[in-house]
Amino acid sequence: MATPPPPGPQQPGGPYQQGPYQQGPYPQGPSPQGPYPQVPSPQGPFSQGPYPQGPYQQPYGLPYQPWGQGYTPYNRPAPVNGLSIAALVLGILCCLPGVGLVLGLIALGQIGRRGERGRGLAIGGIVMSSIGLAVLVTAFATGGAHDFWEGFKDGARNTRGNGVTFSVQKGECFNAPGGSLEGEASDVDKVPCSGSHQAEVFADFSLPGGGYPGDEAVGRTADDKCYALQDAYTMDFWAVPESVGVYYFTPTRESWSYGDREVTCMFGSADKKGTLTGSLRRDATTLTDDQLAYLQADAVLYEALDTAPDAAYVEDDLPGHKMGVPPARAKPRAWGRATRVVAALADQTRKLRAHPWRNGAGRYVAGQTTALEQAREEWQKAAGAADADTFSTHYDRGSALLEGRAAVTARKALGLATTPPSRDAESGGGSGRGTGGGKQV
Repeated sequence: MATPPPPGPQQPGGPYQQGPYQQGPYPQGPSPQGPYPQVPSPQGPFSQGPYPQGPYQQPYGLPYQPWGQGYTPYNRPAPVNGLSIAALVLGILCCLPGVGLVLGLIALGQIGRRGERGRGLAIGGIVMSSIGLAVLVTAFATGGAHDFWEGFKDGARNTRGNGVTFSVQKGECFNAPGGSLEGEASDVDKVPCSGSHQAEVFADFSLPGGGYPGDEAVGRTADDKCYALQDAYTMDFWAVPESVGVYYFTPTRESWSYGDREVTCMFGSADKKGTLTGSLRRDATTLTDDQLAYLQADAVLYEALDTAPDAAYVEDDLPGHKMGVPPARAKPRAWGRATRVVAALADQTRKLRAHPWRNGAGRYVAGQTTALEQAREEWQKAAGAADADTFSTHYDRGSALLEGRAAVTARKALGLATTPPSRDAESGGGSGRGTGGGKQV
């Protein structure tokens, strides 16, 4: 007869007998034994896991607790705000201070919301942009911005040829490194006018804006205006050697695109190997009151002499050389050449008589005034000549009186040049000055 087992929980028999501290299967019911309820495994209520479960282990089969929010296995730094970088760059460059200031303020707001880095960059951009903006406002208020822009345009205007910046002003003398005043130039070497030099600047002017008009049009305009401006610089053109010609610097197509519109007029030696010595300037800045008065009266006469008709020979256009149209029905520029000279001589003698001459020069000027009145009579006869021969006879007599002994004596007394310029006996045009040419720079 078998002895029954003692009362208490028992494990069913199996290949592995568990010790007295192991729990057996939990009975089905609302109050399972043990501190934690067990979840039945898929194999059945009596199926055990391979390992015993302790009191602090989670029930077998339940999911593990996930990682907490915000935890990452590696510590990656927060990104730098892009607007803060842009604000600092614009603040340093000072090119758009207003934009840099706005970007810096926006960057600070984004950094606070997003937890990004770059606060120092944004603040630096704000500070630098504020300084740049203050400088800009001050420049506009004081006119500094206008001066800067004008300086920029001057720099572009004087950047010519191969991009070398240079500038020569009225009254300055220079040598061309290439030794020629023709062709293209990229630089000049300024030298004192008292010594040997290749050219002397006597005027400058600006061409109108718009598109580049072309080399031919620019050269034609420069030629016309430079020849017209030379007399204002050399009022005593008797002092200009016959070998001297008129030259000019003109913009290139390239420099035109940078705002260059300036034409520079200059005197230069017509002989490619020749040079000039001393300044040719004879204007109000270098002349005495008596010299200026005499040359201003002289200019009236020479303006009329230089307006010869297109036909150089009297035989080809006698009316144009003498009367043209009657003065009562036309402006002076439309008169015949002899008629214009007659009117100019009347104006010239009136000016000479009206000026109070000093230092004993008055009596010598009076002698020249008498010669001019005699010349006026000869030109009046030339204007009424019936044929070319009669015209030429009175023309020659009148021309000789204009620049004769009396003129030389009066000029000597005034300290002016005493060598008359050579003239073409037929046309009378020109002052004996040599021809020149243009140079793109």
